[in-house]
Amino acid sequence: MSRLLARLVQPWLPRRWRSAPDFSDRLWQHILDGHPFLRALTPAEQRCLRRLSGHFLQEKEFSGAHGLRVDDRMALIIAAQACLPLLHMPLPSGRAPTHAAELLVWYDDFVGIVIQPGAAVAQREIMDGTGVVHRWREALAGEAMDRGPVMLSWQDVAGAAGMAEHGANVVIHEFVHKMDMRGMARGQHPDGSPPLFPGFLGATTRQAAAMHWRTTMAPAFERFREAVSMAERFGAAPPWLDAYAATDPAEFFAVTSEAYFVQRERFGQHFPELLTLYDGFFRCMPTPPKA
Repeated sequence: MSRLLARLVQPWLPRRWRSAPDFSDRLWQHILDGHPFLRALTPAEQRCLRRLSGHFLQEKEFSGAHGLRVDDRMALIIAAQACLPLLHMPLPSGRAPTHAAELLVWYDDFVGIVIQPGAAVAQREIMDGTGVVHRWREALAGEAMDRGPVMLSWQDVAGAAGMAEHGANVVIHEFVHKMDMRGMARGQHPDGSPPLFPGFLGATTRQAAAMHWRTTMAPAFERFREAVSMAERFGAAPPWLDAYAATDPAEFFAVTSEAYFVQRERFGQHFPELLTLYDGFFRCMPTPPKA
């Protein structure tokens, strides 16, 4: 089989049979060096992330908006950060993956990734309880659409190393939203409770796992909302993470997940109960699967 034909066939093969496209050692090392939270991974984790990123690039289509040209380096930077949460996860069924590429099932509801040069401006509209329609504009660093593409601001993606100091990462944020949306009915809003598997932190059923998740998340969310309110209304010290996390449980899950991956130690100091919870979800598998 020719190399060209092999490349064309790869996306149609079962994930466990695919050969991921590789990229230069120099490019991969450049990306690790530019992102401290990736450089801190173990050699085994870095190898798995490299191959998983290659499979990700094979499955997703990148497009630039407003004349932005998305090159291989930009796509790989996004792929590596998008795949970081998957490294130690089981499949949605709870089964351990036998091949790293199988983990991309968590992101299989979409193909397109749209890269904006900077923040995108979205028109928002909501009707209040009295029937009055409120319209406003909102600047977005990223957006994940249910069963649709992911939009990212390249300006924010490119600043990932500096933003990590503040526990922030736009790529992880949007791809955690995709996990939260998995299995969601059309028209529903994500609620910060991703699909869990039997055995999650000792739970014997999915229902018990979901109950444990919610009873742990809810008080942490309320404490964060109270801290934001005290800062805004009375001048108290603002909480460490972006106040946007107080918007709703889905944003709280996404924002805290950013911090979990890029500032784990500090995250554990501020949210010790969530550290255990997120370890049970994101680090269920002690070692990454074979590439």
